[in-house]
Amino acid sequence: MNLKELSDLLGLSQTTVSRALNGYPEVRESTRQKVMEAARAHNYAPNTRAKTLATGKAMTIGHVLPVSKKHEMVNPIFADFIAGAGEIYSDNGFDLLLSVVDDDSEEASYRKLVSRGAVDGIIVHGPKVNDSRIALLRELGVPFVVHGRSTEIEADYSWVDVNNTRAFQRVTEFLLDLGHRRIALLNGLADMDFATRRGAGYLAALEARGVDVDPALMFHEEMTENFGFETARQLLAQADAPTAFVASSIIPAIGVRRAISDAGLEMGKDVSVVIHDDALSYFSNDGDEPAFTAVRSSVRQAGRHVAQALINKIVTPGAPVHQEMLEAVLAVGRSTGQAPALRQALEQKK
Repeated sequence: MNLKELSDLLGLSQTTVSRALNGYPEVRESTRQKVMEAARAHNYAPNTRAKTLATGKAMTIGHVLPVSKKHEMVNPIFADFIAGAGEIYSDNGFDLLLSVVDDDSEEASYRKLVSRGAVDGIIVHGPKVNDSRIALLRELGVPFVVHGRSTEIEADYSWVDVNNTRAFQRVTEFLLDLGHRRIALLNGLADMDFATRRGAGYLAALEARGVDVDPALMFHEEMTENFGFETARQLLAQADAPTAFVASSIIPAIGVRRAISDAGLEMGKDVSVVIHDDALSYFSNDGDEPAFTAVRSSVRQAGRHVAQALINKIVTPGAPVHQEMLEAVLAVGRSTGQAPALRQALEQKK
């Protein structure tokens, strides 16, 4: 089915149908939905080459990953994000261009993509504190949206982020309410902005309750299962072992659970674990009573929001900066319980 046939079917002009498919804001939402539903029902796909010639756009969104981040290619967080973003790209006729480059070629790759007109916009992944890519993309004048934020960047730029500080303050408060005082933090790499914000939430909760901060309980590393296992194994062997862990992902938390089991302890009774699970497709934490207590945020949904924000910027030049904060939701599972010392005190009173 071509554009004319789809237009005749709907009783709309080709211009209206084209603008509806491309997300132009002057098209009523009801009309856009009608057009999108018909396009899906009849497997309509615009001719990308013709569309590029007509609009002067590449109809492509760029994602650049340096080699040092190549693990993201198999990281379920990245995969879920791309799955969500891809839905929006498909609905709006955009393709995805993924470039994996040497670390020292990252800036040159952005410049090359823009100068060649290979992409209409760029999504920035894994922002660091004071991330230099934001200034670079502003200089290049290409539409971009950051998945996350970058502390210390004062200039306005578009981003979609989860409230990491509040999420980790909330889970730390939850553990403090259960009587835990020795709480270990297994966080992402120290230069990653999300890890900085999560650490700030953890510290804020401890300081507000007058609990001494122990730097020996704070860890930063790539979030792998082995990181969780080895860190928890070593901590649980100590005389002053923590009674609770806060993990920045379900992946290291699985390693923590293995270490707890190997130590002859029971998760949720002897040691509590709380995670930030991102509601990942391949690491499900669902059920009437989830395995882990978690602060949940859907990274797939974040992918949809970031992609839509970027496409809006592309089709509406001069649109205002888009800044969107998503909140994580606390869901209590089987991995948490009262601190052992508190439980013993309560039992003695019975």
